Amino acid sequence: MRTVNDEAIRAHGAVRFRSEYHYAIFEYWRSAKVLRYLDRCGVTRLGRVLDDGCGGGGMTVSFAEESDSVVGIDLSDRFAAAGTVLAREKSVANIWFARTDGQALPFRDDAFDTVFSHAVIEHVADPLAYLHEMRRVLNPGGLVFLQTAPYLAPSGAHLPRLTFPVPYYLFLGRRVSFRLARWLAAHLPGALDAPPDGSSFLTSARKGEVKRDDLLYRVTVRNLRQNIAAAGFRVIHEDFSFSGLAKRVLPGRVVGRVRGVPLVRDILVTDMNYLLRAD
Repeated sequence: MRTVNDEAIRAHGAVRFRSEYHYAIFEYWRSAKVLRYLDRCGVTRLGRVLDDGCGGGGMTVSFAEESDSVVGIDLSDRFAAAGTVLAREKSVANIWFARTDGQALPFRDDAFDTVFSHAVIEHVADPLAYLHEMRRVLNPGGLVFLQTAPYLAPSGAHLPRLTFPVPYYLFLGRRVSFRLARWLAAHLPGALDAPPDGSSFLTSARKGEVKRDDLLYRVTVRNLRQNIAAAGFRVIHEDFSFSGLAKRVLPGRVVGRVRGVPLVRDILVTDMNYLLRAD
């Protein structure tokens, strides 16, 4: 999937929590943005690919359409009801899924040419072990696409936004904010700015499930850079996206300088894209 269709991404994003299959379709369409980023970075060949935390497997299917072969791994078998079905529908045969831990990969050294990690590392208990394993299974010169967001940013917090735009997680702390979001989803769902099938908090509350906080690594620009270096990667590209509020309120030259101010950048950077090389 190489066509970036923002309308389709929004439409599928609004219903992505309806089922694992719906989430996989959303991932499939969203993968075009990842591939476009790699195109801009001059990456023309993916070769043997590992999707390191594939979730429902929608992106995995898209990557398989553009590469020699793809293995998608995840701690749960969410892909069984989604990615495998989508792969059959798309007639994609060069794809395999496995339930395993990215912190202890069951693959030989130098097994892959490219590794994808999209919105995964923040859910990993030991991010350095996760990155070390990536490095081990990559061949020399292999590439990693890594995407995440600082945990103090709206996207990195993985919490629903309120209809009245207040960044409550900045004032209440992680534990209280998560409990508040869960309570609002169950008792005052109208207070959350999210479609019914576009928030895991709302769908969990509707099903009577107790949602667990799976944000295990509190990402900051600084600690992520440190872990990347410690794992033996060289940064080829580091690209930040800033919040709409920062772009509207701050002059362009000031926004550009934000990346050098630790706490401020962790609040205003909404998306971090890295291209890493295993030298």
